[in-house]
Amino acid sequence: MTPDPEDVETEAALEAERQLVLTLGGFVLEIAGAVLVIHEKIPVPRFNFVEVFDVGRERQAAFFERALDHYFQRALRPTFRVLLPAPEHIDRGLRSFGFRPRSSALVLLLGHGAPSAPADSKVEVREPTRAEFGSVAAFWTGEKERPELLSALDIAVHHPNSRERLVPLLATLEGEPVSAAIVYRYRSAAGIQLVTTRPSARGRGAASALVEHVLRHHPVGAGVRYSILSDASTAGTRLTELGFEPTRSFVEYELPADAELAFPSPGPAGPPRWRPPRRG
Repeated sequence: MTPDPEDVETEAALEAERQLVLTLGGFVLEIAGAVLVIHEKIPVPRFNFVEVFDVGRERQAAFFERALDHYFQRALRPTFRVLLPAPEHIDRGLRSFGFRPRSSALVLLLGHGAPSAPADSKVEVREPTRAEFGSVAAFWTGEKERPELLSALDIAVHHPNSRERLVPLLATLEGEPVSAAIVYRYRSAAGIQLVTTRPSARGRGAASALVEHVLRHHPVGAGVRYSILSDASTAGTRLTELGFEPTRSFVEYELPADAELAFPSPGPAGPPRWRPPRRG
């Protein structure tokens, strides 16, 4: 059977997202039914997530034990990404562990080419200088994790592996940084990733200007099909106008901010529950 080209490009886009975490110092662990993406030194959900593919009802206990144990031992709070519609047993299992679905779906969109006309925007988009990498890293990390991401970005930009290229982008409005993104190419798939806008500048076209800049100038090279992950509430008209089409939708489960990563007390110590057999 010939694979569907759209499915091939979708899988390539998801692989490029995982490869970005790898090149920034993380790692990927594949278990039955899922892929675990982990970055111990940048403990934010965007770098620590589980892609759930196919976990059967009769095997969910082992799956949850292995996945959660891997993150919780490292004091990491992962998100779980489940293809819509989420299977009832996966939804119930995640809720039993304290995870809650986000109110809006996560949508993967594919596109290529350039918009027909440039947007009328006062936003300036450019590649940051090496001295500005700290300002770019601040869009995705706090002060504690920032040096790790800053170092990883510097290495990935200036010393890439043979099949990849990474270009950070910075959007400014009246000279002030308001939005940032990373364009990451792995083989022939390129993702416009980590698009983030400061709350005070939202609604002024900064994120759209970043995406449009990529489609017009191809900072990681021509001949690729671009992908972008977006919240369903914002993956509408503007991205469609820029030539993107939704290809896959997910529900993301996350832990509430006040959830504690702790196991219940085992209770008071008691006698051993197992004894070696005695000889007759």
